[in-house]
Amino acid sequence: MKKLHSKFKCLPLTALITALPGLAMAGDGATGASAMYVVNNTWMLIATFLVFIMHLGFAGLEAGLTRSKNTVNILFKNTAIIAIGLLTYAIVGFNLMYPGDFSLSGFFGFAGFGIGVAPENMVVAGDDGIGIYTYWTDFIFQAMFAATAATIVSGAVAERIKLNSFLIFSTIYVAIIYPWVGSWKWGGGWLDAKGFYDFAGSTLVHSVGGWAALAGVMVLGPRLGKYVSGGIKPIMGHSMPLAAIGVFLLWLGWFGFNGGSVLSADPALVSFVFVTTSLAAAAGIIGSMLLSWFIQRKPDLTMALNGSLAGLVGITAGADVVSVTSAIIIGLMAGMLVVVSVMAIDRARLDDPVGALSVHLICGIWGTLAVGIFSPDHSFMIQLLGVVVYAIPCFISAFVIFLALKATIGIRVDEEEEIMGLDMGEHGMEAYADFEVRHTL
Repeated sequence: MKKLHSKFKCLPLTALITALPGLAMAGDGATGASAMYVVNNTWMLIATFLVFIMHLGFAGLEAGLTRSKNTVNILFKNTAIIAIGLLTYAIVGFNLMYPGDFSLSGFFGFAGFGIGVAPENMVVAGDDGIGIYTYWTDFIFQAMFAATAATIVSGAVAERIKLNSFLIFSTIYVAIIYPWVGSWKWGGGWLDAKGFYDFAGSTLVHSVGGWAALAGVMVLGPRLGKYVSGGIKPIMGHSMPLAAIGVFLLWLGWFGFNGGSVLSADPALVSFVFVTTSLAAAAGIIGSMLLSWFIQRKPDLTMALNGSLAGLVGITAGADVVSVTSAIIIGLMAGMLVVVSVMAIDRARLDDPVGALSVHLICGIWGTLAVGIFSPDHSFMIQLLGVVVYAIPCFISAFVIFLALKATIGIRVDEEEEIMGLDMGEHGMEAYADFEVRHTL
C-alpha cells in the first residue's frame, strides 16, 4: 500500500483548479479531471465503510468461537477497540505514521499532535499533481486500519483477560507501536527505502497484531481446563452461525481493505485486486478443508472459516503484484498452513481460542515472504528482513506492556470469575439472558 506522505502530497485547491484546464486530453479535460477526483474520493470512502464493517466481522467471529458466557465481554472489547483506534489515531497515530520528515535515518518521525490542515490544502495529489482524494478521506481510511491490530489481540486473549488491562494495552499499542513501526514502510521510512513491499498489511497490520497476540497469550497462560492431565481438552465455541457470519463480513470488508489500498478508483487495478483477493480466500478454504478433513477424518467448519481468512491475510501483502495463478497458490498454501499452525500452537500449550496467531501472525509472515517468491520485482531477502525487523519491536514492546500490567493491576481474572464467565464478572449481564447457561470449564 502506497500511503500519503511517502508518495503523495497535499495540493492547494486553488492549484488544482488552476491546473485543470491544462489536463485536457480530449473534449472537456477539466470536467474529466474533476469527475475522476470525485470518483476516486468516493471509492476511497466506500472502501472505508467496508473496512469498518470488518470490525463487526471480528466481533461475530470471536464471539462465535468462544463460549456464550463470555459473549458480552467479546462484544464490549470490539466496541471499545474501534473507539480507541479512531481517537488515538487522530490524536497521535496519523502524524506518527506519516511524519513527513524523519530523524534517526528514517526510524522515527512525528508531525505533532492532532490532525487538520488549512482548508486550502485539502487535496491529496499524486506525483502528476492531479487531485486523488481529500486529506480527510485519507485520514479516515487509514484510521480504520489502526484498530485492526488490537482486534487481532482480542481474540487470542479471550475468556480470561481483565477488561481494564486489555483496554490499557490496546490504547498504548495502537497509539504508539502500530503507527511507529508502520511509518518505516507506509510513511516512507527506512524500510520503504530498502524496497520492502506490503501492499495492504500482511505484516504491517496482521503480523503487527499477531506478535502482540503471541506476547499476550504467553503472559496470560491458558484458560482453565484447556490443558489437563498432559492432554489437550477442546473448548468449543458456542455459535457456529455467528462465526460464519463474522467470516463472511470480514471477506466483504476485505474488498475495501485491499481494494481501497490501490488509493484510487483505477478500474483495472481495483478489479484485479478484487480477483486476487477472492481467489486466494477461496483457495484458502479448499486448502484448509482438504488438509483438516484428511487429518481429522471429518470436515471441520472452524478450519474452513479460518482457511478463508488465512488466504485473505496471505494475499494482502502482494494482491496487486502477483499473478492470478500465484494468488491461488498463496491462498492454498495459507489454508494448509493455518491447519498445521493451529494444531502445532495447541500442542505448544499456547491457548488461542480463535486461531488468531495462526491466521494473522503465521499467514501474515507467509504472505509477506510470498511477495518475494512470486513477484519478480521484489527481493525475498528484503521481505524476510521486513518480517524480522517487525517481529522484534512488536513482540518485545507488547511483552513488556503485558508484564507491566501484570505486575501492577493484574491482567487475568480470578478463577471463580473465569468459571462463571466474564459477562457476569466484568459486566454484570448475560448475552442470552433468557436461556439457561451452564457455567463450566
